[in-house]
Amino acid sequence: MTQPSGPCGTGSGQALLNNNSFWQSESCLYLNTMRPFLKQWLIRLTVILLYLPAPAVFAEQGSLNLELPEIGAASGSTISPQEERRLGETVMREVRQRLKLVEDPEVNEYLQSLGYRLAASSDNQTRDFTFFMVDDPAINAFAAPGGFIGINSGLVLATESESELASVLAHEIAHITQHHLARTFEQGGRLGLVSIAALIGAIIVGSQNSELGQAAIAATQAGTAQAQINFTRGNEEEADRVGIQTLARANFDTRSMPAFFERLQKSVRFAGARAPEFLSTHPVTTSRIADSRNRAEQYPYRQIVDSTAYHLVRAKLRVLGEPSPKQSVDRFAQNLKQGQYRNAEAEHYGYALALLANRDYDAARAQMRDLLAKDADSLPYQLALARIEMASGNNNKARDIFTEASKAYPGNHPLTLLYGRALLQTGQPAKARGLLHQQVRQNTSNPGLYKLLAEAEGQSGHKAAGHQALAEYYYLNGETAAAIEQLEIALRPADTDFYLSSQIEARLKELKDELALEAKR
Repeated sequence: MTQPSGPCGTGSGQALLNNNSFWQSESCLYLNTMRPFLKQWLIRLTVILLYLPAPAVFAEQGSLNLELPEIGAASGSTISPQEERRLGETVMREVRQRLKLVEDPEVNEYLQSLGYRLAASSDNQTRDFTFFMVDDPAINAFAAPGGFIGINSGLVLATESESELASVLAHEIAHITQHHLARTFEQGGRLGLVSIAALIGAIIVGSQNSELGQAAIAATQAGTAQAQINFTRGNEEEADRVGIQTLARANFDTRSMPAFFERLQKSVRFAGARAPEFLSTHPVTTSRIADSRNRAEQYPYRQIVDSTAYHLVRAKLRVLGEPSPKQSVDRFAQNLKQGQYRNAEAEHYGYALALLANRDYDAARAQMRDLLAKDADSLPYQLALARIEMASGNNNKARDIFTEASKAYPGNHPLTLLYGRALLQTGQPAKARGLLHQQVRQNTSNPGLYKLLAEAEGQSGHKAAGHQALAEYYYLNGETAAAIEQLEIALRPADTDFYLSSQIEARLKELKDELALEAKR
């Protein structure tokens, strides 16, 4: 997050009293609290990594890319479902701080929808799952404790069908429903803490220097790789088998799983390319591909049509992943001219988003109006047009589009976030506040939602509630110390009534206890 500049004094948190200085206040508090937190993140990272007997994987650019564990509640497991979820939430806070996530609400809404569809067809339909996307061109996916599943944007773009994308998610869901991490705990315990401690050191070195980190990890793993390899292969084969069952139940093409794995393997074999990270964390062998193909072909073949949402999300990710808007515009224009695309509407949609990113608002508007002429009820098209109007300064037009769309799609998460932003920009913070409060009751784990709510609270004069919402934003991003300071400031304003004060004090105690536990560990 880019922080605005401004003076930072000991009393800077009170700048919330001035609505125009709200985010200057956030900047000052952020700077004041980051120094002690830098010590805390290393402590928390060490605690989390004690659960990781598997290797960490480093991305090509040298950034730290943690291979997070899969976890389950197998019989005899020493970790309860509640503890597992709390561990997963801790991992997610670390992920948000250490990795760049895709924050686009429409992309996340699609991924959640696809993930829920598969989870509803899995072996454990009562388990909670959270799906999120990492902004990384590397082809990779991972499962974390508590049902958290991450997938890289590069993997989405590497798929050639929605069923292929679904096959990866189904595979990761199976890692969780089949309790693979519980088994890994048992295996890791026999290997001993010395190897794990050495691996922690290697990861810390790697966060500073990827080449040294890779060398250290290679040395650390030498004594333990053979002990774990058969176990890892067994996990992967079981996840394939269960994942294929899930694909069939969810009405996806079961043959997409072996097809995707085989294409990744061939890309390395014939092109001599560096192996995708997915193959490092999910070893693929010829026999494994053959086994998954045999299992997939036991189900009758069906022609599966990709959803429009799949193509639109891929088009948006292509725009977000381009190094410059101009290059994105040129690429989409060339594809449309030469007819090189899988879905014409999605290509025009991506072209409009590229034009928007390049600030060519008139051309972008023309593209979206052509698409809406063909499908006036498409929410993605309506939201894209509203984004164009907002970017070009036509906030009232954007607000009107959101108002009409909200009648047809009440409670839609991406629509609510964008509508709330438009209301703030058109001087209606009270209405935005009410809208965002409804959304928070449905989604308590979205940092961006709390950040927007904090702004709505501050602009509408609810200063204590603004600090309270900002505290949750910081906490979800792994900044517990900053969250505590926000809650302490929230107790000062005159608009803090007894009920709100009690609520803030209870949350403050929770976070202080958590911070103390982190320090103790």
